[in-house]
Amino acid sequence: MNGFVAFLRKELLEYTRTYKLFIMLAVFTIFGIMNPLTAKLLPDILGGLMTDGIVITLPTPSALDSWAQFFKNATQICLIVTALVFSGVLSSELSRGTLINMLTKGLSRAAVILAKYTGMVLIWTASIWLCFGLTLGYTVWLFPNAEVVHLFFSAACLWLFGVFLLALLLLAATLTKSSYGGLLIVGAAVIALTLLNLAPGAREFNPLTLVSDNMALLTGDVEPSALYAPALISLLLSAVSVASAMLIFRKKQL
Repeated sequence: MNGFVAFLRKELLEYTRTYKLFIMLAVFTIFGIMNPLTAKLLPDILGGLMTDGIVITLPTPSALDSWAQFFKNATQICLIVTALVFSGVLSSELSRGTLINMLTKGLSRAAVILAKYTGMVLIWTASIWLCFGLTLGYTVWLFPNAEVVHLFFSAACLWLFGVFLLALLLLAATLTKSSYGGLLIVGAAVIALTLLNLAPGAREFNPLTLVSDNMALLTGDVEPSALYAPALISLLLSAVSVASAMLIFRKKQL
C-alpha cells in the first residue's frame, strides 16, 4: 500500500512537471466556458454572415443548446485530448528504463498499474467536472429558469465512459511499447463498439451508449434505467482491463 501511495504521488508530480495536468485543465476550462457562449452567440454570428436576399430562420438558443455543445465537445475533442495526453502512460518510462530501479527496490508491478490508472482517473475526473461546472454556471447565467432533466446522471455517464476508455488505454499500453500502438488499439476498440451497434439489441448493452444518449436523457426521450446495463458493463470491462493490465505487466520483460 505504501508503494502504491508513493508511486501515485510520483505520477501526479510528473503530470504537473510535464504540464500534462495544465494541458488537461486548460483545454477543459476553455470548452467549459465556450459551450454556453457558443450556444448563445451562434445565431448572432450566423446572422451577421448572411448576405442580402438570404434569410435563415434560426431557433432561439436555449439551455439544451449549451449542453449539446458540452456533450459534443466532450466526446469529440476532450476525450481525444485525454487519450493523447495519457498515451505514453507506460511507454515513456519503459523506453527510459526508469521503472527498473523502482521495481528492484521492492515496488510491486501491481502497484505501478494501479497507481497509473488512479492518477489518470483523478485528472480525468477533475477535468471533466471542471468543464461541467463551468458550463453549468454559465448556462444558468445565460439561460435562467431553464429546466433540464437527468443532467447530472447524463454527465456521470460521460465520466464513466472516460474511466472505461482510460482502462482500455492502460491495457493497450501494456501490450505495446509504443504510445501510438496504444492509441491504435483504443481507436480500434471504439470502432468495434460502433460497429457493434449494428447488431440487433446490442445497443442496449454497448458502453458507447453512455456518450451517445446524453441529449436524449436531457430531453426525457430516454430514461436513466436504459443506461444501467451499459454503465454496469463499462464498470466490469474497466475492472477486467485493469486486472488484465496487471497480469500482463507482471509477466512483461522490461
